[in-house]
Amino acid sequence: MKPILIAAAAALALAGPALAQLPIKPSTPSILFWRGDDQATGYRTIEQIYQTRTIKRGTKVHPLPVAAQQIDPTFQYAGKTWTVDDYMKAYRVSGLLVLKDGKIVIERYGLGRGPHDRWTSFSVAKSLTSTLVGAAIEDGKIKSLNAPVTDYIPELKGSAYEGVTVRQMLRMSSGVKWNEDYADPKSDVAQAGFSSSEPGVDPMVDYLRKLPRANPPGAKFNYNTGETDLVGILLANAVGMPIADYASEKIWKPYGMEQDAVWMTDLAGKERGGCCISMTLRDYARVGQFILDGGKAAGKPVVPATWVRDATKVEIDNGSPAPAGYGYFWWISSPDRYNAVGIFGQSITTYRKDRLIIVQNAAWPTAVGRELSAAREAMLEGVRAAVR
Repeated sequence: MKPILIAAAAALALAGPALAQLPIKPSTPSILFWRGDDQATGYRTIEQIYQTRTIKRGTKVHPLPVAAQQIDPTFQYAGKTWTVDDYMKAYRVSGLLVLKDGKIVIERYGLGRGPHDRWTSFSVAKSLTSTLVGAAIEDGKIKSLNAPVTDYIPELKGSAYEGVTVRQMLRMSSGVKWNEDYADPKSDVAQAGFSSSEPGVDPMVDYLRKLPRANPPGAKFNYNTGETDLVGILLANAVGMPIADYASEKIWKPYGMEQDAVWMTDLAGKERGGCCISMTLRDYARVGQFILDGGKAAGKPVVPATWVRDATKVEIDNGSPAPAGYGYFWWISSPDRYNAVGIFGQSITTYRKDRLIIVQNAAWPTAVGRELSAAREAMLEGVRAAVR
């Protein structure tokens, strides 16, 4: 999983977020290079720094009752015993919430954040985008996962994306050649999405349709941040509305999210599929519970009956570096565990059999890191042991 977490950083470069003329001004305009206080303030006030579109809540709130028995786990890591508070302080965690059987057993905040403060998701947004694709299939807006992407983005006809399916895009196995080396200023990830050679064509679509094929569709996993943006464009085209509005209609309002969320937009005012939804800690937990419960809201299915099962399992070995593979924009650790993951320490981790959801928001000092991930893994397993 670790090499791909690094790749997630590119989502922001490709999104080309537009700076808002608002009062919060970090020391550098690029969110990827915020550190320290810039992170702690900026991650919870994205809408005061960048242009965003609101995902509106409804009038009812899905309850998250506080369990009568709270837990205070300890765990072993790096040769010593850690408490949750030790871990949060050392690893700059702004929020940790644990749901067991739908009830809160841990809810803690740090870095000046409180229950009503949002925090940006980074690539956790990808997992929500794939869920909205499932909703569009349930609504009949997308015919099936086997539909060609050119049905929804006709500008890709005649390109290497001819014959690529929606499913292959969600599994990052389109086979289209893509260089995700951020250290190389000539790489695709550094060059894509800034201008279009044809008026009216999205810059990302224009760039990607010029790329050659490297592998047959579906044959090999290749992390491609640009394609997560393509899925967002595909989704908006299919449903005929901004994807933030669709998220409000299909999840935020009917499921009962507690607060509005905001989705960062690019220079053209479009939300991209790969990054940066800001929501409260409890609403992150509600997203996790919504998925664990099969994608139902207000007693009605939002996604097809088998969607969650299919999205969080590995169908083929396509070379993904995750321990068990990659689903529909979900990282699969084992048949029992799946994860939505974003850089700088964002994650929603779900253990199916335990009906356990662990949400972390953080401001890690680096986007990814072996030691940072190892510490989080020790915390996750410590929490899991405490509730079993």
